Amino acid sequence: MSGTTTMPSDELQQLLGRFADEIIDTLGTGIALVGIVTGGASLANRLAGLIEQRSGVRPLLGFVDITLYRDDLYTGLEKPVLGETNIDFDVTGRGIILVDDVLFTGRTVNAALTQLMDYGRPRWVKLLVVVDRGHREFPIAADFVGQTVTTSKRDRVVVHLTEDGSEADGVEVIVRDRIVRDRIVRDRIVRDRGEQ
Repeated sequence: MSGTTTMPSDELQQLLGRFADEIIDTLGTGIALVGIVTGGASLANRLAGLIEQRSGVRPLLGFVDITLYRDDLYTGLEKPVLGETNIDFDVTGRGIILVDDVLFTGRTVNAALTQLMDYGRPRWVKLLVVVDRGHREFPIAADFVGQTVTTSKRDRVVVHLTEDGSEADGVEVIVRDRIVRDRIVRDRIVRDRGEQ
């Protein structure tokens, strides 16, 4: 596997600042940010800080762990690890920005929306993601997108944040090296045939 940086630290920091400015300009400060655990939680927290720095008002902040809302929970997941859901404000009638790091199939966002509705009926919900990598399986689109990348379904996209223990902020696409894997399989077949 090899990794390619698609957004270095300074660009990711600029992007998050731009998101904060756009939220303030278009939606105001009377909103709530809800981060999807794990990747969206740190992003939502950092965005709340940036909005507060720029406007003087810190938005409400909550987190949803979608583990128990996953549609594949009972289809082979080994011992799911439960995170914490913390929404200590009334979501009914409030504008909510759901925050995640990467938008892929849309299943995570769908689970987060389902869970959010268990807490009340928001006025509206918008989605903010750093990376949209395509391959949607649900009709879900982000309202705020930092970067769109083309990937295969087997690749991974990782948003690194210092809050999560990374050395630096950034976005990395980890490409699974199909050429090397195919060569190993071919060599094994040839070797097995030779041993017969």
